[in-house]
Amino acid sequence: MKKGIHPDYHPVVFRDPGAGFAFLTRSTITSGKTIEWEDGNTYPVVDVDVSSASHPFYTGRSRVLDTAGRVERFNQRYGRA
Repeated sequence: MKKGIHPDYHPVVFRDPGAGFAFLTRSTITSGKTIEWEDGNTYPVVDVDVSSASHPFYTGRSRVLDTAGRVERFNQRYGRA
């Protein structure tokens, strides 16, 4: 690797506050907030909206879309020609 052209690659905690889930990995992202991790060290923390702990695909809690209702509403609004 060339020196001086790559971003800093360091340990970062990604946290999903809605699910109460966090994991430690390495990334180039930076954050002004820090958290003390289970190993006693302090790492920058990045809050994310969706993680594997809260995503419907991974949790099995997928929403059922009412496509029949949408089609009926479209047909009522615009009529079938």
